[in-house]
Amino acid sequence: MTYKIPESVLVVIHTPELEVLLIERADKAGYWQSVTGSKDTPDEPLMTTAIREVFEETGIRIVDDASQGIPEKNEVSISQLQDWRLSNVYEIYPVWRHRYAPGVTKNTEHVFGLCVPRNIPVKLAPREHLNHLWLPYRQAADMCFSPSNAEAILHLPEFAAMR
Repeated sequence: MTYKIPESVLVVIHTPELEVLLIERADKAGYWQSVTGSKDTPDEPLMTTAIREVFEETGIRIVDDASQGIPEKNEVSISQLQDWRLSNVYEIYPVWRHRYAPGVTKNTEHVFGLCVPRNIPVKLAPREHLNHLWLPYRQAADMCFSPSNAEAILHLPEFAAMR
């Protein structure tokens, strides 16, 4: 069995108007969250993890401006991905500990923000997520099951102002 690496990203996908995309977990109906995911390898750069997870979970492709022509409807510039330089260390929920090596109980989560147009198409990975919705950031924070996710969303106005 390949165990998950206990280092992950949390990507708060939002519009310029501070609406936040939330996705509902398939393995826990009613659990709403932002995009999250673990590194694939210990040396994978966090930015790479964030780009991969956003695409896998939402179908939104983050592209390098220099290599693209006219962007597709599901593409955004890498310049819209912002490392918020926030990290959370938290206890892994017991229901998900079996995914990690024996004895691993904590995960380090690194927070990013991604600004997208409100009309960007979202295509969920059906094995991972059931539904998605856009909410004003305070409502989105209230709806998250994860305290660290809610806290990250509440930081959105200050990071959006730095763009």
